Amino acid sequence: MGDVEWFTEPGYCLARLVFQRALAALYLVAFLTAALQFRALIGERGMLPVPRFVARVPWRRAPSLFQLRYSDRLFAVTAWAGVLWSAALLAGVDGLVPLWAAMLLWLVPWALYLSIVNVGQTWYGFGWESLLLEVGFLAVFLGNDEVGPPVLVLFLLRWVLFRVEFGAGLIKMRGDRCWRDLTCLYYHHETQPMPGPLSWFFHHLPRPLHRVEVAANHFTQLVVPFLLFTPQPIASYAAGLMVLTQLWLILSGNFSWLNWITVVLALSAIDWSPLSGPPPALPETPLWYAVVVAALTCGVAALSYHPVRNLLSRGQIMNTSFDPLHLVNTYGAFGSIGRVRTEVVVEGTNERVPSVNGSAWREYGFRGKPGDVRRLPRQFAPYHLRLDWLMWFAGLSPAYARPWFGPFMERLLTNDRDTLRLLRHNPFPDEPPTYVRARLYRYRYTTWRELRETGAWWHRTYVREFWPPTRLDTPADHSR
Repeated sequence: MGDVEWFTEPGYCLARLVFQRALAALYLVAFLTAALQFRALIGERGMLPVPRFVARVPWRRAPSLFQLRYSDRLFAVTAWAGVLWSAALLAGVDGLVPLWAAMLLWLVPWALYLSIVNVGQTWYGFGWESLLLEVGFLAVFLGNDEVGPPVLVLFLLRWVLFRVEFGAGLIKMRGDRCWRDLTCLYYHHETQPMPGPLSWFFHHLPRPLHRVEVAANHFTQLVVPFLLFTPQPIASYAAGLMVLTQLWLILSGNFSWLNWITVVLALSAIDWSPLSGPPPALPETPLWYAVVVAALTCGVAALSYHPVRNLLSRGQIMNTSFDPLHLVNTYGAFGSIGRVRTEVVVEGTNERVPSVNGSAWREYGFRGKPGDVRRLPRQFAPYHLRLDWLMWFAGLSPAYARPWFGPFMERLLTNDRDTLRLLRHNPFPDEPPTYVRARLYRYRYTTWRELRETGAWWHRTYVREFWPPTRLDTPADHSR
């Protein structure tokens, strides 16, 4: 197969190396997130236990190692094994073994993370989970130093990047009117799921600049993706522009690894040969490898039918998998933008008969979501705070929280160790509260003047009760 010059592209060896190491780092973060949070979320005594899920959902709908057997110990071993495996790939162990072994090395983290996502339920219902799995599966076929990067796999990675960006652009244009009149960023930095330390400052940029940002976003997502399939150096310029756009988004908020994996995809489309020098001399491409890559390409082409149909549909949906292996998916983000931020504030008290507005109510502190108005939001991405993200959805509508919010409140009433580890501050370190409740507040950023006078980054106003005072012998379903 060495005479088939089009099959591999030796000039992209450095691009492959950068891509693989960056992807291994994201895998490591994903497995670490799972290892540190699973017990409270989906463990045997979690809010949405895996055993209960697999009892009602068959293998064919959610293939997973945990369909065969589940225990917290097995999940912990799986997640920490994923951390160690990812670290080994980050260190370059795939370059020390034969081609077939390198492919197996990349297949293992994909299979392990698929097992986690498919039993993760609402805690893993984010587009970047499917995106990591889709990209991770393609990485299996990129090869190692024994072969040049296959042209077909490089193309498939660009196809994923195209769908991520173009799908996000279309969902905006078809969704909220503020994207079309260029005003969405008047609100987005304030109402996004989890603001970062610079989000307050982004929000206070001049409004004409916000309009320029939106227009630039439309250009990057609706025009630039087509340039990925043009000759070099145009494709590299297009990918570089996407990298710059994603870095801007990374500075403006916490979006888990969504922006980071988009950067990783874009890096694979850049021609790094001016930095790497002449391409290395590589041995002949094995026939079996060429056949496997060709079969992969045909399979992805067939599975792309539903995502393409979705892209062309007026009823476009976002962040959906069309197969249980998450091989080819549809993506998108922020088709609509909230104008008002509402936050669920959780409190507890040790009073035997709780008062409505007494000082005995003490507030629980979350790591990422806004709470204390004087606390500047922190940067967590690419690490994913799953409970904090779901609390944002709860603030939008109690329906999002109905399956898990009651169990969450019950665990606060027992000072459940695993649940409290997800929080920044527990106001009842010595004994659990007698009652817990949740209240809905409207949050808005303070102005420059308010910040100078009060030291507060947020101003909040009480809206209504979200969850009435509850004790352990009170029925749990109170969301409204």
